[in-house]
Amino acid sequence: MLVKRFGEAQPYEAPNHYDMRSLRLLGFEQGGPERLWIGLSHFLPGGGAGPDSSPLEKVYVVLQGAITLKTAATEVVLGPLDSCCIPPGEVREVKNHGNEVATMLVAMPYPEKTP
Repeated sequence: MLVKRFGEAQPYEAPNHYDMRSLRLLGFEQGGPERLWIGLSHFLPGGGAGPDSSPLEKVYVVLQGAITLKTAATEVVLGPLDSCCIPPGEVREVKNHGNEVATMLVAMPYPEKTP
């Protein structure tokens, strides 16, 4: 078992994100999960990501505040403990339209290794 304390989480830069701070809670370390990693994203008011897509599936769980998630097919507001799955290749845009920080867990598989 690997235990990682919140105080040990390291920040990381997420491409095409703005007014957002993120921490890697678990993943990419010796003894950690083998198939996925978990991040914690804090979106400041007006902060967001995209529009863009990824070849990897993503799972979002909003912990605090509200996040507007927009795809070509729909637009939805996720509140505390709401979750969603973004399939590989789907273009999405994330935005915090509120006046408080919105916090979201992100779970993703590791990128495939190229030979």
